[in-house]
Amino acid sequence: MIALPKRIFVTGIDTNIGKTVISAILCEALKADYWKPVQSGSVEGTDSDFVRRHCFENIVIHPSAYCFKEPVSPHLAAKKENTRIEPDKIKIPQTKNTLVIEGAGGIMVPLNDESVILDLIVDWETPAIVVSKNYLGSINHTILTCEMLNAAGVEILGIIFNGEPTPSSEEYILNYTNLPMLGRIEQTEKVERKFIQTQAEKLRKQLEMF
Repeated sequence: MIALPKRIFVTGIDTNIGKTVISAILCEALKADYWKPVQSGSVEGTDSDFVRRHCFENIVIHPSAYCFKEPVSPHLAAKKENTRIEPDKIKIPQTKNTLVIEGAGGIMVPLNDESVILDLIVDWETPAIVVSKNYLGSINHTILTCEMLNAAGVEILGIIFNGEPTPSSEEYILNYTNLPMLGRIEQTEKVERKFIQTQAEKLRKQLEMF
């Protein structure tokens, strides 16, 4: 099985790409802790709530450093609540367990007027998994995300593809980035506990192939 680090940052090539579902699947597969440092859009329920409902019973969910009501970019959500995100005040939770860290949106999502999500990944020296999903422009977005991470010196563990298979696009992405496909998460209309369990077992077997 691929030697995964104790901390894994899950990022995506866009918003609503499946990061939370895949973070939950990773937590289930690795029996890991979960942490969403910055959360916006809490009115309709947080990503932490989703992971808690869908993962194993005793999962440890570490509290977000910032949690905002509006489902908008974190820097704007903070301004709407008359505050400012201070990245240096966001401290990684202490745990002996594997920690899955989920980002907000993509790596260039702003935290404030100077800092973006990528800065957190770099400062924490945390290896990343990139979540990709097929849509018009996804090849470009996936490669750009990987190029930015590489340029910043971030170790990319690999790519997880979410949704319907698109072999030609995926082959191009993997060949261009020279990264492994860590797994594929199946398309589903409704995510339930059983789906997370099934996909976690499948992902665990895929990781064992490395």
